[in-house]
Amino acid sequence: MRIVSLLPSATEILFALGFDREIVGVSHECDFPAEARTKRVVIHSRLPHDAPPLEIDRMVREYVSRGESLYSVDAGALAELEPDLIVTQDLCQVCAASPDDLAATLAGFPKPPEVLCLNPQDLGDVWRDILWVGEATCRGHEAETLLKKIGTRLGELECQLEGVGHSPRIVILEWLEPFYVAGHWVPEMIEVAGGKDALGKKRTPSFRITAEDVIDAAPEILLIAQCGYSAQQAEIDSALTKLADDTYGTCEDCGRPIDPLRLEAKPAARYCIDCASKH
Repeated sequence: MRIVSLLPSATEILFALGFDREIVGVSHECDFPAEARTKRVVIHSRLPHDAPPLEIDRMVREYVSRGESLYSVDAGALAELEPDLIVTQDLCQVCAASPDDLAATLAGFPKPPEVLCLNPQDLGDVWRDILWVGEATCRGHEAETLLKKIGTRLGELECQLEGVGHSPRIVILEWLEPFYVAGHWVPEMIEVAGGKDALGKKRTPSFRITAEDVIDAAPEILLIAQCGYSAQQAEIDSALTKLADDTYGTCEDCGRPIDPLRLEAKPAARYCIDCASKH
């Protein structure tokens, strides 16, 4: 079986089920496990990769308002790979390619591949999708084994949290300009980890909020998980934003200047040495 995955989470599931060789194509965002980077990329974003978050948000809204896709399909590459199965999603037209993005390309195939479309709303749906991928690839037993392993790890986590009386209030942001709070299964993930999501809602898409909303929520922990960004990319983007705001080189805790030697060693440093030792 030859498989193309257009969704990072599906790529991870497929590798976990043992499809190292069968995966022949992926999206531009499929980077885990590391071997996924060696696969041919068949989907590309139409957004410039170096655009700042606020500009990306503007362009996304413009594309969506015109009914245009954010992604371009490499029809030639897809035809050359001759996949038997394509795994994609229909949850978010912004996050990854959808069946609509593939429709025109696949219409010209002499033998169109099977398309498996995932649409998880919560953690239960994520576990279900693992079984669906296993069924579509004739790896049902492996999918059940994977779910048992996940269940074991969740059970171990639950045991570790026994006796912990306090559930910290948490806000998790998946975009910073403007602020978007994470939804769908993320509030459940926070709950499983022992926290309480102060703004996110289960089975609900991410939604825009204001800085005042974050302040009013009074989170004890603020998590930043920018969609499509690695930790390093997020740090660099934050540093560039500070440069534009003329706040670069200022410690986020005490407000004092960060030592130039520290900035030279770590250009995206957020804290001075004294404050960094407290984190």
